[in-house]
Amino acid sequence: MPTFKEMTQYFQDVGADDVPHTQKSYLAHGIGVYTDIKAWGADEDLCHAALFHSIYGTQIFQGFVLPIDRREELKEFIGERAEWLAYLNCFMDRETFDSQASDDKDVYPIKHRETGEMMDVSRKDFDDLVCMHLCDWLEQVARSDMWDYRRDAYRRMAERLGGIALESFDKVYAEAPV
Repeated sequence: MPTFKEMTQYFQDVGADDVPHTQKSYLAHGIGVYTDIKAWGADEDLCHAALFHSIYGTQIFQGFVLPIDRREELKEFIGERAEWLAYLNCFMDRETFDSQASDDKDVYPIKHRETGEMMDVSRKDFDDLVCMHLCDWLEQVARSDMWDYRRDAYRRMAERLGGIALESFDKVYAEAPV
């Protein structure tokens, strides 16, 4: 597994470090998500995925997009599971993801936002994806000033996870303008 310094160096090497992202740099936002999720008690795979959570671009963020033909390289660098979680976060259709935030099942089918095909996600991976996705949003919502964007879905995610995730949601959203 790469060190934190090696992972941040990767962003610099691919030219993603200074890309603007919610009044910060893309790398600074990634570090914030990594730091927050680590404080939530996430395992190493999830922490690595959190740093790279939008490396291929997302439904909203397209400021930097690592070409998909470099996917194998990233798997080798941060690990297969970490890359899979980052890939899911990048390519999930948020509507199919959001609609299942309160579900209790073994497999979660999530639509790929580009191909339209369904990706079957295990319960563990779905829970980790929920954790990473929520942590990502909580790290940036105040700077983005998009307090009402998918707010109910984020609340359901926080309730699904409970504990520090729910506490963090309540603390961050207590700052929302009335």
